[in-house]
Amino acid sequence: MNQTLYLRRRITNYLFIAFSLGTALFGLVWLGFILFALLKDGISSLSPDLFTMPTPPPGSKGGLSNAIIGSVMMSVAAVVVGTPIGLFAGTYLAEYARHGRLAFVVRFVNDILLSAPSIIIGLFIYEIVVVPMGHFSGWAGAAALAVIVVPVVVRTTENMLLLVPNGLREAASALGAPKSFVIKSVTWKAAQAGIMTGVLLAVARISGETAPLLFTALGNTQPSTNMNAPIASLPVVIAQYALSPYEDWHTLAWAGALLVTATVLTLSILARVLEKKRT
Repeated sequence: MNQTLYLRRRITNYLFIAFSLGTALFGLVWLGFILFALLKDGISSLSPDLFTMPTPPPGSKGGLSNAIIGSVMMSVAAVVVGTPIGLFAGTYLAEYARHGRLAFVVRFVNDILLSAPSIIIGLFIYEIVVVPMGHFSGWAGAAALAVIVVPVVVRTTENMLLLVPNGLREAASALGAPKSFVIKSVTWKAAQAGIMTGVLLAVARISGETAPLLFTALGNTQPSTNMNAPIASLPVVIAQYALSPYEDWHTLAWAGALLVTATVLTLSILARVLEKKRT
């Protein structure tokens, strides 16, 4: 009886391992196809013109400089606005109100924001920012991206702070340090690698967002750094050029897709390195 039970459990274990390995390989194969297609069609389009010339009309020589600059400006503004909000909200949940009713509501709303389609966020910012202003703008695009950044930073900050041993907090409090000082000098420092990982993951999340920018920043075919006016962005340009009937625009779309993928991959690897350092 015991031998039969042991054999059945071993078979079940082997089947589970085989199924898990198979599904992992299935995902890796399709990821390999995607990366191969990006490298095959995108790497040949990389040139200095891609980073120095603006988006061209059909049949003309050009690049993606204005779209790259617009994406960087809006992403930086979104991170500058969203990171402090997420950091302090996550700190409140982990340090002040772990089991309170307000904390439950905040976590619930944060989970909704994490899973909300980005197009809904774009429509929301369109109604509260674009419509009152009367025009599309880079600031509206940055606001939409900031709304995406906040829940990622909140979740990561709370989780990282909860991993900090309570003994560190108690030791600092025993020396007479106020709670704010303990958080600033002890818990934040102990969790800084994990918090930075969350920020990098948030940047990777917004790097390829297209839908919210269509309703907020719209786009601009001319070089512009005016955040109070419509501004180009790399994901929007990729979508527009990929759907166009012009072969030269398709080439630029592949190059832009490769740039976005490389950026997200680099940020993800950096986040893993920081996470390993924290561990």
